[in-house]
Amino acid sequence: MGISVTRAAIEMEERSDDISPYEVIKLLLDGAMERVNQAKLTLAEGKTEEAGELMGRIVGIINGLRGSLDFDKGGEVAVTLDNLYEYINIRLCEAEAENGEDILMEAEKLLGEVKAGWDGIAA
Repeated sequence: MGISVTRAAIEMEERSDDISPYEVIKLLLDGAMERVNQAKLTLAEGKTEEAGELMGRIVGIINGLRGSLDFDKGGEVAVTLDNLYEYINIRLCEAEAENGEDILMEAEKLLGEVKAGWDGIAA
């Protein structure tokens, strides 16, 4: 099957000239959530190598989110997010075939909470 490009990555590419920093973070979170769902599906199908590659891509996206944090302006919130992103990355790196689904569900929950908060900023 191969790993496809996420909808978020396609949108970032198409809108690279007019996308706001807020939208970049939103799309990174969307992309991470897409990859988590893809990894859960491939793991359930027994494709552990592909699931591992997807988890590596999630780590990459999370590193992008970490790199976007502004500790001067974000203060305690930025520090908290940095710690959360680090925790998710550590957990994903610990994932094995037998506990991968649980770790992906945990990552999905945590990223979903961050995404809900980020989406709430626009409201």
